[in-house]
Amino acid sequence: MPGAARGRRRGAGRARVPDARAHLPIAGGRGAGPCALQRRGGHRRGQGRVHPQRVHAPTVPGQPRCRDDTRGGRRSVNGLGIVLSGGGSRGAYEVGVLSYVFHDIVGARTAPPKVGVISGTSVGAVNGAFLASTAEDFAHGVRRLEDLWRQLRLADVMSFGIRQAAGLHRVVLGGRRPTGVFDAAPLVRLVGEGIHWRQLGRNLRTGALKALTISATNVPTGRPTVFIDRHPGVELPRHLPAQVAVRGVRIGPAHVLASAAIPMVFPPVRIGRQLHCDGGLRLNTPMSPAIHLGASRLFVIGVSDPGDPETPALPDDRYPGAPFLLGKVLNAFLLDHLNADLEELERINADLRDGLRAFGPEYLDRINAEAIRRDAAPKRIVPALAVRPSVDLGQIASEHLKTYKRRANAALGRQFLRFLDVGQGGDADLASYLLFDGGYADALIDLGRQDAHAMRDEIEAFLYAEG
Repeated sequence: MPGAARGRRRGAGRARVPDARAHLPIAGGRGAGPCALQRRGGHRRGQGRVHPQRVHAPTVPGQPRCRDDTRGGRRSVNGLGIVLSGGGSRGAYEVGVLSYVFHDIVGARTAPPKVGVISGTSVGAVNGAFLASTAEDFAHGVRRLEDLWRQLRLADVMSFGIRQAAGLHRVVLGGRRPTGVFDAAPLVRLVGEGIHWRQLGRNLRTGALKALTISATNVPTGRPTVFIDRHPGVELPRHLPAQVAVRGVRIGPAHVLASAAIPMVFPPVRIGRQLHCDGGLRLNTPMSPAIHLGASRLFVIGVSDPGDPETPALPDDRYPGAPFLLGKVLNAFLLDHLNADLEELERINADLRDGLRAFGPEYLDRINAEAIRRDAAPKRIVPALAVRPSVDLGQIASEHLKTYKRRANAALGRQFLRFLDVGQGGDADLASYLLFDGGYADALIDLGRQDAHAMRDEIEAFLYAEG
């Protein structure tokens, strides 16, 4: 998660973390319908590198076209939703993709696409809130975000000392106060001071951005909670799945910190009377909130490669230890939802396209009239494009650990870094979530830019599509 650059002055509006109970719910309203998409092409894993994933859906005859915004002579497409997944320090990859998109693609055009909704979870919530605070000039904001990540130090995000070592038993057994393996005070400072919270609120009030959603997990119930801050003219969605709690709030540092609180690594965060932790546990790719808020197309950035189940991942000479296994557990909780979400989107979109082809343009009108009659969500086709790493980020983390251990701050604990290192031939998945270090971020940002460059034509056509 990005932190403020060393020696950087604190700007006006970068507030300290407020009492989250001050963010009161707002009355809800109606939302839009479900979403779907079509994936093009398959994936074959080569020598540790695959082509970035391409996922999108073409416009279908009978599907309503996106409205164009031509105010002030600037033409852009309404309704783009940016969806940022979770994954700890893997979030630097998202910044790399955004850097290429807004500097190299959008920067070469006369007008940017109109971004209406930003939806993030876990580290995607941190990146998303930062991006939302710079909605009037995304290119400048992404440049600042990239600088913050590249200058990051592990001690800027987490600390581990005698106090944390002495309190490890409370992480396992519980206690009167929320605890984690690491002290989250550095992260609290960075989120509170690194994001221009007042400007974020102004951007939503003026309509520079229509909505920001942050997903977290309610600890007592295990249910996902979606916190939504929005323009006054945007209603809360009513048709998200029943297990998802929707809260209209003024988003602040506490909501972002809750979404980024990896279980046991960082303590959960109390919002109101409830504890919340990492949103990636239940809603790691928050596409649904963006769709139900009215996004007409989704640009999704994931932080896991598609993978190949037939590729051996274990060294042949030994059984994996706790770091390797814990990394795979985090993969299962925080990363592997994306494949299922994309497949579900593809299935729904394909069904709607089949109906349009078989019954003509009136097909959607008729089924949506019935849906509205029974107070269900109207259905529509929502194109989406997903960019994901072409290289296993666990392998990159393993390579980075070899040099990082030699220059690590002793106060953080060299034993911790040794614990993260799974050894030669293994994927350091656990380290790939926790290495909040500028050198590791450099590698991931560069990879994100490379992968976006490989998809340049598709991304540009998608962002500026007419329908």
